[in-house]
Amino acid sequence: MKRKKILITIDWFLPGTRSGGPVRSYANMLDHLGTYYDFYVVTRDTDFLSDEVYSGIQSNAWNKINDHTQIYYFSKNALTKKNLKALFDKTEFDAAYVNGIYSWYFSILPVLLLKKHPNVIVSARGMLNPQAFSVKPLKKKLFLTIAKLFNVYKNVKFHATNTDEANHINRIIGKRFEVKIAPNLPRKIEHLNIEKRVLKSPLKLVNVARVSIEKGTLKMIEALKTTQTDVMLDIFGPIYDEAYWEKCQMAIAKLPNRITVTYKGFIESALVLETIKAYDFFILLSEGENFGHSILEALSVGCPVIISENTPWRDLETKGIGWDLNIDDSKETSNVFEHISKMNQVEYNEMSKQAFIFAKRFSEDEQLLIQNKNLFL
Repeated sequence: MKRKKILITIDWFLPGTRSGGPVRSYANMLDHLGTYYDFYVVTRDTDFLSDEVYSGIQSNAWNKINDHTQIYYFSKNALTKKNLKALFDKTEFDAAYVNGIYSWYFSILPVLLLKKHPNVIVSARGMLNPQAFSVKPLKKKLFLTIAKLFNVYKNVKFHATNTDEANHINRIIGKRFEVKIAPNLPRKIEHLNIEKRVLKSPLKLVNVARVSIEKGTLKMIEALKTTQTDVMLDIFGPIYDEAYWEKCQMAIAKLPNRITVTYKGFIESALVLETIKAYDFFILLSEGENFGHSILEALSVGCPVIISENTPWRDLETKGIGWDLNIDDSKETSNVFEHISKMNQVEYNEMSKQAFIFAKRFSEDEQLLIQNKNLFL
């Protein structure tokens, strides 16, 4: 049987990792679905916020990565509507998978240029969820109004990672559009055991996310004021907004001496699991996550999580793997810090074990694979 060919458009992709979740989502998808489909990824030849061309790649040409993946890296000068159209016209594919909503070259133009193709899927990536409009709301709403007015998404299908996102898409784009639901595929869990952890003072917390308002960096730092125990928090991730980071630094300076917060800089994706292993708890008090790869990855190495309730990962306390909190209720966060400061080794070992089991079951769910395979049928 002939393998289907899937064209993917995305602003930034491997070997770049600085743009965060979407790169991880697509890398995982290619890893899991490469058995069934051939993928042709169209992207830039630089990483997010960088002008340095990736080493070891050929720009403005197809680069064969493995038996099922080829990547076309556009240089800055060659990235034009004309060249994008020429590439699409010359490339044979059965389905087009468009990342995101607002990128001119990798979200908007692909939809316009491929309007006659019978199988175009737009992955909204949480960009139509309410919390996404906390950044540049007027610009986004203006584009969506124009898109509806000119029927930009005629005949396009959408991908949502859960029912809530599907409802948001239908509410904003329109109820008549087909939305396929498929949770993001996780990074494959290769190790079947977790290292024993020793819980001791100070409590070691880790945050892996970009430093930004929507990721709740400042809220997380200020939440630490309430704890009466010794805490060490390490923050990994790129800084997008220097003015916002200055506010974070001012908040860090006001913390009591028992709280130590250190910014560790950007971390390569390949090092995330090994890094998180060294900490007692993962913390991310973001305004919302469409999926939250770093949350699942923390659980996969037996690291319980303290996160916002605005993610797909819910009822964590009931599952014995962490907490999902109302981030606007400082008392809730304070209670969690008080609880973990009194946790004994046996309790912690059980929580760590359950975190790993949960992540492993999720990653091996056959239904998850089927849902993602069906996106392109």
